[in-house]
Amino acid sequence: MEGTNTRPRPYHALADRIPGLGRDPQSVRKRVEAMEHLLERMFVIPGINRPVGLDVILDVIPVGGDVIGAILGSWLVWEARNLGMSKWQMARMFGNVGIDFVLGAIPVIGAIPDFLFRSNSMNLKIIRRHLDKYHPATVTLEPKA
Repeated sequence: MEGTNTRPRPYHALADRIPGLGRDPQSVRKRVEAMEHLLERMFVIPGINRPVGLDVILDVIPVGGDVIGAILGSWLVWEARNLGMSKWQMARMFGNVGIDFVLGAIPVIGAIPDFLFRSNSMNLKIIRRHLDKYHPATVTLEPKA
């Protein structure tokens, strides 16, 4: 086909050189783990030792906070798509994001289900299972707490 440009875009060449921004499975693992940490485990509530993140904090903003949380959660599904995960896995992940959105949209008490239903953590588990199976070199050992 004439006129087809097969050269990589400058962004892709730059992204592949910066650690964590590449399209390789190891970089994707780092990004999704960082996003899950931001959304679900930014800090621990003293006294009850329960981690919370941006997903719960965004519930302070009526409706808009839930929309922002759903968009950020959908980014994990986008990364799953880029990894070549199955449509079934991505549908499950979108289902988790959707349930989180609907439960969080309940006025006043919406933060309680968000506090308990951690869709981003569940989606991270799905992505990790895929990466561990199809890209075993990306496995990282986590210290036990």
